[in-house]
Amino acid sequence: MDTVQQSAEWIAVDWGTSNLRVWMMGRDGLPFAQDSSEKGMAGLARDAFEPALLELVEPYLAPDRVTPVICSGMVGAREGWMEAPYVATPCAPPSGQAAVIPASTDPRLAVHILPGVKQMSPPDVMRGEETQIAGVLSAQPDFDGILCLPGTHTKWVHISAGEIVSFQTCMTGEMFALLSQHSVLRHSVTSDGWDQDSFLAGVASAMDRPQAFAAQLFGTRAAGLLLGTTADAGRARLSGLLVGLELAGTKPYWLGRHVAILGADAVAVHYQSALAEQGIQAEMLESADLTLAGLTSAYNLRKGAST
Repeated sequence: MDTVQQSAEWIAVDWGTSNLRVWMMGRDGLPFAQDSSEKGMAGLARDAFEPALLELVEPYLAPDRVTPVICSGMVGAREGWMEAPYVATPCAPPSGQAAVIPASTDPRLAVHILPGVKQMSPPDVMRGEETQIAGVLSAQPDFDGILCLPGTHTKWVHISAGEIVSFQTCMTGEMFALLSQHSVLRHSVTSDGWDQDSFLAGVASAMDRPQAFAAQLFGTRAAGLLLGTTADAGRARLSGLLVGLELAGTKPYWLGRHVAILGADAVAVHYQSALAEQGIQAEMLESADLTLAGLTSAYNLRKGAST
């Protein structure tokens, strides 16, 4: 018996630098199918975005109507399908009403790309994280405090009255990758193991004497050579030094505040334990569905404005 393919009411898209994720949404507001590919923004010419999207969603497009597609992430960067200009803080996470509409050749598509968020002083930007923040606020509209989004470029975001008040980005994850793979420290941290005591000691050292950070880094190498410190301990200490330096620089965000960490992976847990040593009992928020929740919120706001 032939199976009738369900058509999407609308399509949610998370399009990052390296990956593309799509959710086909039904009339009940829930996803009934999803797919992904490795065709991220970084590997696509401008005229390749629409074909990459159609590869995943074409079976779910109704032939007799236009299907809205709500996109967030690096697809809206200057090098993406079409640049979606940043919205300035303080602001609510951008909704579909602020989206840009790139040209598409398939008449069944109505693509909307959500903007990122910018902060003018000190200069900072985010693109993609604001959709996760919208997901948090859709579940907790009264959230007031700090959201920590660990990653390659960790974000600390002050949320109040449903708005992004200010934020700060730290390149901690990228620095860890560079130092552990492309510096002399690579000889001392080649391990997938972990030593929690060494991590916390690194956090404390960097917070106590951030001005000695460069020397503390080389001390990690010297400890392996002279004291036989294991690669597990060296890797954890390097992470601790970097997270500690970040916490020292972001203290105005987290000190005495309600903090929620988005994520449940090992990195999020490490941030939680580092904050606990400073007396901050950070809440952990599952991040798996936040992007979809944020895209759904943007779609609903756009739909409400157009009716």
